[in-house]
Amino acid sequence: MFKRFGLVLAAAVALIAGGSGVAAAAPPVTLGGGSGITLGNGSEDIFDCTLTTIGYDGAGRLVGLTAGHCGDPGMTVKAEYDIDAGTVGRIVSTNDSLDYAVIQFDAAKVVPVNRVGNVTITGVGAPADFPNIACKEGRTTGNTCGVVWGDVFGAQETWSQVCVVEGDSGAPLVVGTTLVAMVNAYLMAPCIGPEVGTNIDVIFDDINARGGVGSGFHPI
Repeated sequence: MFKRFGLVLAAAVALIAGGSGVAAAAPPVTLGGGSGITLGNGSEDIFDCTLTTIGYDGAGRLVGLTAGHCGDPGMTVKAEYDIDAGTVGRIVSTNDSLDYAVIQFDAAKVVPVNRVGNVTITGVGAPADFPNIACKEGRTTGNTCGVVWGDVFGAQETWSQVCVVEGDSGAPLVVGTTLVAMVNAYLMAPCIGPEVGTNIDVIFDDINARGGVGSGFHPI
């Protein structure tokens, strides 16, 4: 009897010292257009880019966008500000010519928001033209604004004088609170520009035509 009591007591002490043995789930991360995200291959974090927007598709899935050159289908997505929270989504499809990637998030691990920094996204709209002022929120340079030059070569792009550098890829370009384009690249030199981004209406037209994850998207 005393031996059995000793074993029970030892087990109780172990539980008190080490917890119940059940791992607590990580709290969800908060992500929105302009959030920094880290993409990897499961065992390694490789690229830092910016989330363009987040919302729900026609099937109710929580999805988002970033630049296509940031990763390939199957790559993991983490919140840059809380890497320890682990994988919260994966790239499910990309389009190289339009340079966008669709991300499907785990809705149990992400709290979606429509405002990050100084950018709020309430809807998506047609491309902006000169002399509109557009702004972006990027994980590297934060919030910057500049004049819009428009679609210079008719290539379904928006050119602007917004400052961007590496890591801002995927950042939302907005006029007011309307998402009009995705940041993809800069020409000549960082923050000298111009910045070039794919028109957001073109991206969503392509996603809808393909069907599947992301089609029927609407921001939160």
